Amino acid sequence: MVNVSIARRYARAILDVAAEGNRTDAVAEQLNAFAAVVGKSAELTDVLLNPAYSRAQRSSVVEALLQALPAPAEPALANALRLLVDRSRLGYLPDIARLYRDMADARAGRVRGQVTSAVPLTADAVAQLQQSLQQITQRNVVLETKVDPALLGGVAAQVGGTLYDGSLRTQLEQMRRELK
Repeated sequence: MVNVSIARRYARAILDVAAEGNRTDAVAEQLNAFAAVVGKSAELTDVLLNPAYSRAQRSSVVEALLQALPAPAEPALANALRLLVDRSRLGYLPDIARLYRDMADARAGRVRGQVTSAVPLTADAVAQLQQSLQQITQRNVVLETKVDPALLGGVAAQVGGTLYDGSLRTQLEQMRRELK
């Protein structure tokens, strides 16, 4: 079981350093990209987490990955990743990335949400839905879209811990319960 308090400490430390240079969002983007690359490759994950590889080997792999980032690596991120290698804490990277994003969003007054629809939504519909959710929540909402044909029609939006369900499937289920 992963100790989330360790990941939280690293995420908070990275956020504090990144905030000093007003680079919070840039670090979040690079940290998510780095964690995604590591998470997609089983071989890479094995090299970074397997104790059979030396610390120097893991360090050289991390340095190569930092060089492969599309933009030059943010110093706060590069130093944090080097520290994770030195302390053998790279196993916490996915949790650190998730917690960092959540903390950065909270600091910026953003909340993330997911909109699920039966068919793909147009950009205008997503923008209108985003604006409506911002008025309801009084926060800046960042939406991710998802398609689920099982909804039959309508949309369901989850923002933070609140679910706004306007799907046809839910409405039909509610009518079925009322008719019973």
